[in-house]
Amino acid sequence: MSPDKPEVPAREFSHLDAAGNFTMVDVAEKPISVRSALASGSIRMEVSTLKAIRDNTLKKGDVIPVARLAGIQAAKRTADLIPLCHPLPLSGIDVRVNVDESLPGLRVEGFVRTTAQTGVEMEALTAVSVSLLTIYDMAKAIDRTMVISDIVLREKRGGTKGDFTRDP
Repeated sequence: MSPDKPEVPAREFSHLDAAGNFTMVDVAEKPISVRSALASGSIRMEVSTLKAIRDNTLKKGDVIPVARLAGIQAAKRTADLIPLCHPLPLSGIDVRVNVDESLPGLRVEGFVRTTAQTGVEMEALTAVSVSLLTIYDMAKAIDRTMVISDIVLREKRGGTKGDFTRDP
């Protein structure tokens, strides 16, 4: 361990072995159960950008269905993007993109479900993140001031640690 960093016992971190090496958590002994997660996030933009997205006048095409598809694909590839994340058999993915005039901008929700030994929080968060990045990519030619924010896990169901719901 580096002299600059305090000594922290590796056993306190689930992704480190006793020698301090990275390892993927062994979930073999955990029960298989139905698990789900809901994440959300938003992207603020100029009113004119929101109008262009709503009216489908951007040169790159129809933003909302492309962002939804990008989120679905991203959820399926989460283990390829996050090094110590387990690849999971996903049984359902739903990504919703909604116009929110009050931002102004778009709000994205990602819901993911599986029957497995570990949860799908990372898949839901990845779906939302990539959907928002896709929106930014498709609209950046007319608005580089867009702000992606508030990406959070809103709820998780199933598993040995129980359910979680974020207070509004």
